[in-house]
Amino acid sequence: MNWQHPDALDLIRRALSEDIGAGDVTTELTVPAEQRAAGAFYAREPLTVAGIELMQAVYDLAGGGVRVEVLAPSGSDVDKGACLARAAGSARRLLTCERTALNLLQRLSGVATLARRFTSAIAGTQCRILDTRKTTPGMRLLEKMAASCGGVVNHRMGLYDAVLIKNNHIAAAGGVRAALAAVRGTSLPVEIEVRTLEELDEALACGAQRLLLDNLTPEQAREWIARIGGRAVAELSGGITLDNVREYALAGAQYLSSGAITHSARAVDIHFHLDLHAAH
Repeated sequence: MNWQHPDALDLIRRALSEDIGAGDVTTELTVPAEQRAAGAFYAREPLTVAGIELMQAVYDLAGGGVRVEVLAPSGSDVDKGACLARAAGSARRLLTCERTALNLLQRLSGVATLARRFTSAIAGTQCRILDTRKTTPGMRLLEKMAASCGGVVNHRMGLYDAVLIKNNHIAAAGGVRAALAAVRGTSLPVEIEVRTLEELDEALACGAQRLLLDNLTPEQAREWIARIGGRAVAELSGGITLDNVREYALAGAQYLSSGAITHSARAVDIHFHLDLHAAH
């Protein structure tokens, strides 16, 4: 997992610029330039960590002068009160970067924590959870990495790395058979959404290898998957929540997808504590 990906670093640069602008006037007026300090990131609730490895880049891209020691790597499940990382160096840098660091860490750990709740809910089944493209604009790479930290399987990153023929594509192409014929020969993975049993049968007759079954009840899902009979991989989506995800997982599909993991994750409570007397 490459937390130093250029897209991640570019996001950090933009986040720092957004917050600091021409300068942190409060810190520059109240904290001596030579002041050193230490600080630590603490979980204020049980959570799954994601993005802690970005903290060093936050300080470095803001001008450096801070060293970070990661204690709970991304993917770690921690209890309330756990120390995730320690940082030491310029007191000004620690204070100036505090909000950017926490915004990233709280958001990404929130995604990872919700992802872990979904994957834990279906433990022991043969099904796996997929994420979606329902991400915060500009943060897709990091949010998908965070979802992975919670045990979720990353689906396509964008419109360029897989073919997913949905209902509007089918309508525009002239039907299931025409849509599948149009993508024959591509080297990319192909998945097609089917909304009726007639579309399901037609897709299978055309050799579809992966089917998206959207907005079915768990009972309907069991019937449709039995009808597929192992001839294609099935993904269920639509209306899947923590309350019903296990019931859907037991319907027999190989995958479930949930946009909520990225678009509805709550930022978790993480605190940064500064200690002027613990600098080292």
